[in-house]
Amino acid sequence: MEDLWGSVLWGLKIWLFLIISLIMIPAMFGFSLGVSETYMTVLIKTLEWATLKIQRAKADEQTLKKSASSGLIQREAGSMEKEFEELRRSRPKPPVGGDFTLSDCFYFSRQGIESIVEDEVTQRFSSEELVSWNLLTRTNDFQYISLKLTLVYGLGIFVRYCILAPLRITLACIGLTWLVLGTSAVGFLPNGWIKFWLSEWVHVMCYRICARGLSAAIRYHNRENLPKKGGICVANHTSPIDIVILCNDGCYAMVGQVHGGLMGIVQRAMVRSCPHVWFERAEMKDRHLVTKRLKDHVSDKTKLPILIFPEGTCVNNTSVMMFKKGSFEIGATIYPVAIKYDPKFGDAFWNSSKYSMVSYLLRMMTSWALVCNVWYLPAMHQQEDEDAVQFANRVKSAIAHQGGLVDLQWDGGLKRAKVKDTFKEQQQKKYSNMVVGDDSSSSD
Repeated sequence: MEDLWGSVLWGLKIWLFLIISLIMIPAMFGFSLGVSETYMTVLIKTLEWATLKIQRAKADEQTLKKSASSGLIQREAGSMEKEFEELRRSRPKPPVGGDFTLSDCFYFSRQGIESIVEDEVTQRFSSEELVSWNLLTRTNDFQYISLKLTLVYGLGIFVRYCILAPLRITLACIGLTWLVLGTSAVGFLPNGWIKFWLSEWVHVMCYRICARGLSAAIRYHNRENLPKKGGICVANHTSPIDIVILCNDGCYAMVGQVHGGLMGIVQRAMVRSCPHVWFERAEMKDRHLVTKRLKDHVSDKTKLPILIFPEGTCVNNTSVMMFKKGSFEIGATIYPVAIKYDPKFGDAFWNSSKYSMVSYLLRMMTSWALVCNVWYLPAMHQQEDEDAVQFANRVKSAIAHQGGLVDLQWDGGLKRAKVKDTFKEQQQKKYSNMVVGDDSSSSD
């Protein structure tokens, strides 16, 4: 029995030594030994080979979809008002009773049915559809195509669950432990440039270890536009891992609600070394208090830029939904950031209504890899002739354009809440103006 325990301990020592020497130390100092690059090269070639096999096998059955974002309903480009006006011009005018005819109802009925079958909101909270299978049954059901492909699929299960998953879980645990211990130790130092420098180094180092634990391959573009101190960094939101992706390249001050349990321990440790902005549950409902705390933070140009996700919820990385105006009312410099994940290697979207945080993280740790592009956009300021809502929409459009995402005006809160009555009334008024006309009198 002693020999067995000795062998197990010896194996654990070798395992930790390899992790520390080949992964942790290079991650701490921001360089790579080439292991991740070699893995990604082999993975890309394997998925390309599998895609060709699948395409050849299904060539006689169906053609490959041109775009993963194409839906059930093909809608023509252009506004509803323009389409309705063209429809009216194509038919003769009624002899009496103005422009309205009973056939107008069919147009709005069609629009309503299309929205029920495939609306623009619901599909943003489901996983992005893939053009080709990535050998993960969580994206497509397994179908036998050939013996070679089946063997590769089985080998992939072994690699992901028996090799990558234990490695990634170990790195995640080490990264979180290091974050708590490191920030707690730095918190005992007196305020000064040494404390601030060590705090940033500990934060970035721990996030880099966690990023290696997800086999993250990240490409940062336009790094000359990196967010600066005293500003606010806003980005589209797909997953809690967005924080790891951005903090892997720089340190930010977080904004959020105080939690209990393990998350609370991490929050209390982080705030000792860095001025993060945490709110109690009751304080989150006080908009004036939240705004004041954020203004006080950005007014100090020595503090780290605040990281905010204005959508307020996770979207499936195909679009950008409405930005909440709160962070755009402060008057600070806004640094937009666009994040785009490659779904071919794993689905980064967190569907919180379907998966718990632990289940989601386990899915990510058993995926092939986390591949994404990050674009830093030039700093943006609120113009004199625009309010906070217009400013937020302008920033959102810039992020959507850079990331190749669909720019939507819908509120992400519709993921769990009902549509407000005021919005319904706006739509009813819009339809009424289209049918009757804007300048029609009540007598008409």
